[in-house]
Amino acid sequence: MTFDLVIRGGLVCDGTGAEPARLDVGMVGEHIAAVEDLRDAPARESLAAEGRIVCPGFIDVHSHSDTHLLIDPGAPGKVSQGITTEVIGNCGASAAPRFGLRRLPADWATPALPGPWRRMSEYLTLLEERRPAVNVVALVGHNALRGCVAGYEARPLSAEEMAGLDRELESALDEGAAGVSFGLAYSPGMYAPRPELRAVAQTAARRDAIVTVHMRSEGDGLLESIEEMLGVARSSGARLQISHLKTSGSRNWSKLELALELIERARADGVRVAADRYPYTASATDLDVILPSWAAAGGRAEILARLREGASRNRIRAILLAERPTRDDWARIVIGSTRRDDLRPFTGMTLPEVGERLGLEPVDAALRLMEEDALGTQAFFHGMCEANMWRILAQPWVMLGTDAGVRSPIGPLSRDHPHPRAYGAMPRFLRAALDGRTVPLAEAIRKMTALPAAQFGLRDRGRIAPGMKADLIVFDPDRVADRADFASPHRLSEGIELVLVNGVATWRGGAMTGARAGRVLRPGG
Repeated sequence: MTFDLVIRGGLVCDGTGAEPARLDVGMVGEHIAAVEDLRDAPARESLAAEGRIVCPGFIDVHSHSDTHLLIDPGAPGKVSQGITTEVIGNCGASAAPRFGLRRLPADWATPALPGPWRRMSEYLTLLEERRPAVNVVALVGHNALRGCVAGYEARPLSAEEMAGLDRELESALDEGAAGVSFGLAYSPGMYAPRPELRAVAQTAARRDAIVTVHMRSEGDGLLESIEEMLGVARSSGARLQISHLKTSGSRNWSKLELALELIERARADGVRVAADRYPYTASATDLDVILPSWAAAGGRAEILARLREGASRNRIRAILLAERPTRDDWARIVIGSTRRDDLRPFTGMTLPEVGERLGLEPVDAALRLMEEDALGTQAFFHGMCEANMWRILAQPWVMLGTDAGVRSPIGPLSRDHPHPRAYGAMPRFLRAALDGRTVPLAEAIRKMTALPAAQFGLRDRGRIAPGMKADLIVFDPDRVADRADFASPHRLSEGIELVLVNGVATWRGGAMTGARAGRVLRPGG
C-alpha cells in the first residue's frame, strides 16, 4: 500500500487515555489506514514528527460559531488551537430556525451574513456552501424554537404552542440537528416550566438525540438547577450534557462537593449525564443577563422601554443593588465588546471604572450601557474559584469546550473584544497537563477527543485507529501554549504545528493553508 501521508516517529496519544506510544500514522484519503511501524512504507508525503505529540483533532463541544462560520469559514482562532470539530447551537441559541418573532442574539445579527435562511436545512446548506475549515455538529436551540412559535413572553406555552414547538423540534432533527440545547438563564427559555423541559427531552430521547443545558443557575441556585435537569434526564431517558459546569460567586464555591455527588449518583443510577468546562475563571455573555427575569421578557424594544421608564428602571435598579450590594461585586463585571463604536473606550473597564468615567454609581453605569448600546454590550463575569475549576476539569466525565464563537486576528471577526477562550482554551488545558497542574496528558487529550466523540455520537472520530477519519494534530509539547488574554484577546495560540481535517492539511507551520475540508456531520452520517 502507498499512503498519501505518513506521520513518522511521533509520540501517539490515541485519544483513549492509553499511555503514549512511539508509532507512525499512515493515511489514505480521509481515513487513517495504519498505526504501526511504517518506516519502510511508501508514501506520497512524509512528515517527521520526532519530539512531537500526535493526537486526534480536538472536539469543541460547546461552541457559539453558528453565524461566525458563515462570515469566516476559515475559523483560524479555532483551527490554530487544534480544533477540528465544533458543536454549535448551544445555550438555547441556534442559527435556525429563524421565523416568526425569533431574533438572533445581538452578537450574531450582522449585515455581513452571506444569505437568508429560515429552516435548519436551509442554514446547514448555506454553511456547507461556505466550506468551513472545521467539521460542524449542529444543535437546535430551545430558545430559538420557543421564540419562533411564541415569542419572548414570560409565560408557559399553550397546548397549541407546545405542539408547534414539538413539530419544529422534530423538523430540525429531521433536517440535520444532532440534538437540542436549553438556555434556561436566558429569555425565553427561563420561562419554561419543568413539564415543557421534560416534553422536549422526551422528543430528543426518542431519536437518541443529545440534550445540552445552560442551567437556570450556576450560583445561588446551582444545586436546585442540577437536580432539575437530572430529574428531566431520568424521566425522559435523554442523554444529558451540562454545559460549562461551574460554581459562580464566592458564596457558592463550597457547593462543589454536593454538585459532584448529585451527578455521580445519577450516573451510578444509569442516567447518561456528562458535562463540559473551559479552563478559565471568568465567564462571558451579554451584560443584560443580570436583568431580572420579568425585565428580560418580550422583545428588545420592550426591554429597552422598561430601562427608560422611571418606575420600572427604579425597580430594576433596586433588584440589581440587592443582588450586588458592594463595589467589589460590581468590580467583578468587566466590559467586553460593544455594538456602538463610541462606547468602545469602556472595553476592558470594570463597571465601577465605567461609573467613575460617567459620574455614576456602578449599577447606573450598567443600566446606561444596556440602554445606550441597545442590549448589545458583552461582559466578562469574574467570580469562579480556580481550585474548583481544576477539580471539575479532573472529573472523568467532564470534557472541554471553548464556549466561544470563531474569531480571527484579521477581518470582520477581529473587531470585537472576545473572551480569550476563543483562541486559547485547548492549548491552555494542554499546557496545564504538560506542566502537571491537572490530569496527565493522555487523559487531557481523551477529554478533548474520544470522550466528546462518544457523548455526541461521532463514531468515526476522536481516536487514532485504522478506519477512523483523519482528523489529526501534531504539536510541540515544549511550545504549546495559549497567548490570548483579557487585555489582548485576538492572539493565536502557539505550538500546534499541523492540523488535518478529513485528511487535508488545514493548518501547517503556524499558518492557515487555505484548504477547507470540514463537513456538516449529520446524525447517522
